[in-house]
Amino acid sequence: MMNKQKLGYICKYTPVELLESLGFEMVRLEETVPSFPTADALLHPNVCSYVKAVLETSAAAFSGDDPLSGIVLTTCCDSVRRLYDRLKAEFPDKFFFLLDIPRKTNEFAASLYAKQIQDLMSALSAANFGDFFLADAEKYLQAYPAANEKADNVANSDANTSLRIGLMGARIPAQVRTLLAERKVEILFDLTCNGLERTILADQAGQETPSDALSDYAFRLLNQIPCMRMTKASDRISLLDGFTDRLDGILYHTVKFCDNFSFEYADFKKTLSVPLLQIETDFTGLSAGQLATRVDAFLEELSTQKDPYNSQAFHIHPTKGDHPMYVLGIDSGSTSTNSVLLNEKQEIVTYQVIRTGAKSIESANQILENTLKESGLSREDLSCIVSTGYGRVSIPFADRNVTEISCHAKGAHFVNPAVRTILDIGGQDSKAIRLNEKGEVVDFVMNDKCAAGTGRFLEAMAHTLEIPIDTLGPLSLQSKENVEISSMCTVFAESEVISLIAQNKETADIARGVHVAIAKKSMGMLRKVGLNEAFMMTGGVAKNAGVVAVLEELLHTKLFLPEEPEIVGALGAALYAME
Repeated sequence: MMNKQKLGYICKYTPVELLESLGFEMVRLEETVPSFPTADALLHPNVCSYVKAVLETSAAAFSGDDPLSGIVLTTCCDSVRRLYDRLKAEFPDKFFFLLDIPRKTNEFAASLYAKQIQDLMSALSAANFGDFFLADAEKYLQAYPAANEKADNVANSDANTSLRIGLMGARIPAQVRTLLAERKVEILFDLTCNGLERTILADQAGQETPSDALSDYAFRLLNQIPCMRMTKASDRISLLDGFTDRLDGILYHTVKFCDNFSFEYADFKKTLSVPLLQIETDFTGLSAGQLATRVDAFLEELSTQKDPYNSQAFHIHPTKGDHPMYVLGIDSGSTSTNSVLLNEKQEIVTYQVIRTGAKSIESANQILENTLKESGLSREDLSCIVSTGYGRVSIPFADRNVTEISCHAKGAHFVNPAVRTILDIGGQDSKAIRLNEKGEVVDFVMNDKCAAGTGRFLEAMAHTLEIPIDTLGPLSLQSKENVEISSMCTVFAESEVISLIAQNKETADIARGVHVAIAKKSMGMLRKVGLNEAFMMTGGVAKNAGVVAVLEELLHTKLFLPEEPEIVGALGAALYAME
């Protein structure tokens, strides 16, 4: 082979060592995309979003100064088969091969897969990549030592260096791996589709392997920790036994429109004692903020369990002489930016709520100025500032940032220690959070990307009804007829409201129908974390009497409402600053 060629691959069962030993550079495909304009035109819209991402980025991957020469695919599912067909049609001058992976892992299956690998080598030769001969076994056997050197060496690491988590589920986007690396999280194992813990070439204890080199290699490939399409997948939970004493939690990833791993997650959720977080992505960057919030909140939860005194270091501005201590919490949300100023007695000196503008940093600067002016303090009087909310990382004057999940939990527990379940409905998202008796986060769920069931949804419905948003709640309490809004999509729901208006339905009845739709969606999240009393509602929507009334009907209990529901997150941030 004159020049080193690059081949893409998507699956851990791909014979990567063999292909690298033959001179190929192997590239794992895990790119994210802004959207799927090309893929949606060429594939069914409900095809696996990872497959669509591969197709969406393929044109760029096959061009440029250092292009891919082809892609080796595997028969993971029907979506990958469709991808293979489409890639061949769209790029007839490139190399594509579909490896048919046996579902079993015995010697006969290994012989079948060895034949598939042989066919791959023949196809590469036919495509003029070079002449590859099975007799020259050293070309791929020489990759064995390198793989064996990647054995687990976690036991030799410093026990206090970081959190240790395992990755499970479907293939994880590069953005998630980057997120974990930035937070210095130690990954004990990666059992995802594209997790290459290549200890497969080590001796298989207690098993007889095929005698010829290629079948032996195929056998070892098939005997990796199985993915969900393999017959041994039902015993995957037993593979965690050796990690439980050093594992802080598991990050379980699922892909939109792929249900294979959702079943395993549901089972793990019931049976595992290890903290578990499910995240679902569609391989776009549209939910990057929510993804970071979920992962950070999970890591904060694990850190609290590992270090109850929350000893993570951050900068504290020392106070001078007898000058009292003041700390500030800022919650930078999509709709409002909120602040709470506490003194050393944990008393609220002042709080502020302002509308978030086009730039979160400008709103943060404004609320800092307002807070200092209201309290008569200067910036130097503040010992610590903690930011939370989606704009938390964009506030340069904050000494530390903490997710809104943790801050709402701390703020809610401070206001009412009896609270066990929090429903926070803000302008952009909704969250259900379950607490223990110490106020620590036990579990949480968030809505995805969509504004359904949030303050934005209510604003859109009020606009359609041509009434002020502040009157929507009180008006709905006057309803006398049940009107159903079947869709939670803001666009579709707006069409339903317009249709109801055309039917001369009363505005109060339509308003209540909107609130019932939000309440039912919220109940779905609450059930996922557990309906444990007492319940607290936070966020701007907690001021909507119509939503509160419907939720109390569905829960058969009263909701605890803080005096100012919008500042609970900022209060929690201030309490973190106090610590």
